[in-house]
Amino acid sequence: MKRALVSVSDKKGLVPFVKELVAHDFEIISTGGTQKFLDEAGIETLAVEDVTGFPEILDGRVKTLNPLIHGALLGRREVPAHVETMKKMQITPIDLVCVNLYPFKQTIEKPDVEFADAIENIDIGGPSMLRSASKNYRDVTVVIDSADYAEIGAQIAKKGTTTLETRAKLAAKAFRHTAAYDALIAQFLSDQAGVEAPEELTLTYNLEDTMRYGENSHQKAWFYRDALAQKYALSSAKQLHGKQLSYNNIKDADAALRIAREFEEPTVVALKHMNPCGIGRAERLETAWDLAYQADPISIFGGVIVLNRKVDVATAEKMHQLFLEIIIAPAFEEEALAILEKKKNLRLLQLDFSSKNEKPQKEVVSVLGGLLVQEQDVLQENPADWKVVTQAQPTKEQLDSLLFAWKAVKHTKSNAIVVANAQRTLGIGAGQPNRIDSTKIAVEKAAEAINDKAVLASDAFFPMDDCVQYAAEHGIKAIVQPGGSIRDKDSIAMADKFGIVMVTTGIRHFRH
Repeated sequence: MKRALVSVSDKKGLVPFVKELVAHDFEIISTGGTQKFLDEAGIETLAVEDVTGFPEILDGRVKTLNPLIHGALLGRREVPAHVETMKKMQITPIDLVCVNLYPFKQTIEKPDVEFADAIENIDIGGPSMLRSASKNYRDVTVVIDSADYAEIGAQIAKKGTTTLETRAKLAAKAFRHTAAYDALIAQFLSDQAGVEAPEELTLTYNLEDTMRYGENSHQKAWFYRDALAQKYALSSAKQLHGKQLSYNNIKDADAALRIAREFEEPTVVALKHMNPCGIGRAERLETAWDLAYQADPISIFGGVIVLNRKVDVATAEKMHQLFLEIIIAPAFEEEALAILEKKKNLRLLQLDFSSKNEKPQKEVVSVLGGLLVQEQDVLQENPADWKVVTQAQPTKEQLDSLLFAWKAVKHTKSNAIVVANAQRTLGIGAGQPNRIDSTKIAVEKAAEAINDKAVLASDAFFPMDDCVQYAAEHGIKAIVQPGGSIRDKDSIAMADKFGIVMVTTGIRHFRH
């Protein structure tokens, strides 16, 4: 008779699976709640302590950590010395282990979790058994996922055991599982201990989707979500309509959500290729849409739209007139949704915006041979801390416009220049290798929209005074920039020459 050790916290689909094992001559060893559950289902089981001759101790912390269990898992059946030792020590081999672990993740996701409760939900015996069984996969089948029950049961019903290929795949899956489990524990304990830069970085993500292709059609791609997913994140959005999101869609949508997070008033963000092409804010969502559209009616074509208010019919009708890739909002009026759903490929996503100020996770970027990790740029700045460095002083309206432009330039690829007023972006120059070219693009985009209320924001200091001169000559009345250049005096003098306002923030917002 073969032996299976079954000890699970998730009991979904367990009874039919174990009955299949029993039907094919497996003796079942079990523990605690799992044993009680199987007994109640009429399945005869053998307690672990009956195998080990040693009772559970330390409030159940030690149950399976015993040579009679791990010897039964690790003993190699093709090695005579192992077989002889097992016989001598009266160790009966275990042929299948079905284990899933204490719900550590679910425990630490509770908003009011106690540290002691988290510690008690760190499984020790479970991972140990999984690792032992997986190491000896040539002889032992290891099962961690109820989704595998049917295939394993079918193979046992057909051949009395699983195939070596299946056992190898299941072993690899088990090691991935224990590695992910340990990574969460390491992350949690490191956070609790205030470790900011661990000497070894352990990250874990769950496969969310297999992309049709990556950045280009010849590249494979996959979308993984953080194991401790945040509510204000694309991975937590509910897709209401449209075709599958692409790799580029996800990157663009993420960038747009970061921008929308900056604003409290009704705001519409239009984004294209990781850069905003229009941002509008107003008292009404429809008006905010109009302003975002006016900012760049050409680039918005095929763009990603994020609205931070429930989409109404009037706004939906206007958006419906354009080709758009994605629309994300906290909600959609029923009739508005029906209007937008007329375009079968338009992706409509609903997301919880009430969580936009949750503690942000660190950003991780791959580079050849490693990773770069940094905090997100979510610094909340107070304009009262800014410094006016020119003779001309800003009006209240200008300060409001400068703050709006500053929020926009923060999320534009460097070198970044944004021309704006208090309601919308007027022109955006992004990603140029020099700042004067970005300035020229932003001013050219703004064109006739530049009037006495137009301001300009630069994500980093001006290395020369040419940007200030160009902006002033084309009607810009106020500028916000970090300052800090050895030639700041030249830029300030140029602003004074044209009688325009210059404000320095002391903070740079590169976005590479």
